[in-house]
Amino acid sequence: MYQQMIFVNLAVNDVDAAKKFFSELGYTINPQFTTDDCACVVISDTIVAMLLSKQRYADFTKKELADSTKTSEVLLCLSAESREKVDELVDKAIAAGGTASGQTQDHGFMYGRAFDDPDGHTWEVMWMDPAAVQS
Repeated sequence: MYQQMIFVNLAVNDVDAAKKFFSELGYTINPQFTTDDCACVVISDTIVAMLLSKQRYADFTKKELADSTKTSEVLLCLSAESREKVDELVDKAIAAGGTASGQTQDHGFMYGRAFDDPDGHTWEVMWMDPAAVQS
């Protein structure tokens, strides 16, 4: 069966700093698709973040670029395999230079936290009890 992929393109101020941040979270940088103005961050087999310098990002759109430190352009949400993995990833992000975003969401069957990366993009990390999903 075909596995559809998603390539999330985000404008960043400093490609090298963004590569360092996401590497510290445990993600791989794919050198085949990484240049001085773009970093290819492999989050999973089907999720890739393309971190583009603002100049490079502007090549793909006629719209004004959002200042992600002041406006919300997108909310990105990653799943986690457990509550502990949610905390682990968000804590790593904060230690690597990100900031906590919003409040911890704990609904018993669902748990989530969020962080803003150094460029201000908000990443939510959520765990949901598989038994709750099936019912």
